[in-house]
Amino acid sequence: MLRYQRLARVDLNVTNLDRSREFYEEIVGLTPMGLNADGSASFLCGTDDCVVVLHESAVPGYRSLALSLEDESAFDELGARLSEHHIAWDEVSTEECNAHSLVRAWRIAEPNTGAAFEFCLPRGIAVSRTFKPTVARIQRIGHVVFCTPRRAEAVTFMQNVLGFATSDDIDGVITLMRPPPNPYHHGVGVGLGSRDGLHHVNFMVSAIDDIGVAINRFKRADVPIVFGPGRHPASESVFLYFLDPDGLTLEYSFGMEEFPEVSPREPRLLPPVPESIDGWGGIRDPRMSATGLVQPYRAGSGWQAWVEGAA
Repeated sequence: MLRYQRLARVDLNVTNLDRSREFYEEIVGLTPMGLNADGSASFLCGTDDCVVVLHESAVPGYRSLALSLEDESAFDELGARLSEHHIAWDEVSTEECNAHSLVRAWRIAEPNTGAAFEFCLPRGIAVSRTFKPTVARIQRIGHVVFCTPRRAEAVTFMQNVLGFATSDDIDGVITLMRPPPNPYHHGVGVGLGSRDGLHHVNFMVSAIDDIGVAINRFKRADVPIVFGPGRHPASESVFLYFLDPDGLTLEYSFGMEEFPEVSPREPRLLPPVPESIDGWGGIRDPRMSATGLVQPYRAGSGWQAWVEGAA
């Protein structure tokens, strides 16, 4: 089995870096780590050493997701899986690894969405700063969810090649998966959509009060709330979805089912009805998940070509 530790980093494209830096610090509650050599801005996200990196780009959306592997031997298993399915990968440069406190990292393109996935081995201490809770007691990046017209194909790739375990499936709508043995109900999801895009990024918070306080904070700051508060029956999470300045969808959630490594329950197939999404009967704002494209990555094309493609 390909063994993961956690979601380590998510990189997002935003159209106005200064505006988004202020929003992610003051409204979302991330701890700024400063500007990077490439002009991007990094933020510490919770007590699990998760990092969010914002890059200025003409098109807002998803840039990449990094998952930390359990140990060096996991690269052998990953390489065998990628080779078997004829998936090319790039060795991330020493310079970039040093910038993110990594021992080693590989990057691939998910073949159905073009989404960049990075697999990394962090150094002993991934970051040199401590997360300082301000407006929300964030624990970690909970999950990243994509939307694509090739939902079934993307799910098959993530299951068969990346080794993700399906926790639940809302029939024909969305599949929720976890990178084992990470216990949380889902770390990656793939929903059906008309484009290859970012559905949302989730931040897990420490208490339901973080969600209640956020509702009033968002109202005072004119931040659109596009779904919730509600409860997802699949994961048991209490949720609140809101928009960043570019219209990208973010989520706070509290509570989530955790799977044991040994003898976990079987995945469930839930009916494609609103009650499978929200047990509290909420109605989604049509702006939810309407903005945010995947910046496509092509292994072997070179890092610089990919970066320039976002300009």
